[in-house]
Amino acid sequence: MKLNAQFLLSAFAPEHFPTQARTGGAPEVAFLGRSNVGKSSLINALLGAGMAKVSSTPGRTRSINFFGLYPVSSSGQQKSLPALVFADLPGYGYAKISKSIAAEWSGFIDPYLTDREQLALCCCLVDTNIPPQPSDTQLMDFLRHEQRPFVVIGTKSDRLSNNTLAKSIAALKREHGVDEVIAVSVEKGKSDKGLRALWERLESVIPA
Repeated sequence: MKLNAQFLLSAFAPEHFPTQARTGGAPEVAFLGRSNVGKSSLINALLGAGMAKVSSTPGRTRSINFFGLYPVSSSGQQKSLPALVFADLPGYGYAKISKSIAAEWSGFIDPYLTDREQLALCCCLVDTNIPPQPSDTQLMDFLRHEQRPFVVIGTKSDRLSNNTLAKSIAALKREHGVDEVIAVSVEKGKSDKGLRALWERLESVIPA
């Protein structure tokens, strides 16, 4: 299925989330992870360069940014409603973010993860270049408690040798209690095997 991506809106409160009329109730995929794990870079690799703003300063994203993925017919005509929606959530675990901002985030991030009916899948991004982080485990435990389906994505995999990457993936599986970690690279010229595997998982939530 060919999909055209468009930025929908930025939400700073639950009342800002996309309405049924805007999306037709399309399934939503949330991208979550620690600041500087590469969320925006991954979204740009999936949707096209420039869709998500990439900042050199971690913690700059302070809203949930929504992107609509619209089906395109064989004749090139784009549908009026998206088949899938991406939600880019603010990063966590960055020490320089003030407690007041973090408190504001909980007012709309928690309701999104716990109450959003359209949320079909959560993508938990983890850095393959560092040891498993307790904050990532905490996120996955939260999603399990809320019975939210999630997939773990190992970013920056191109920076490691095959042997080192295999050890990192094994450690991530063990510490986070998961059976699968999809290793991806967003660097041009690198293997896109991981991105293809991720796309298959994302498209699986689109109703037939």
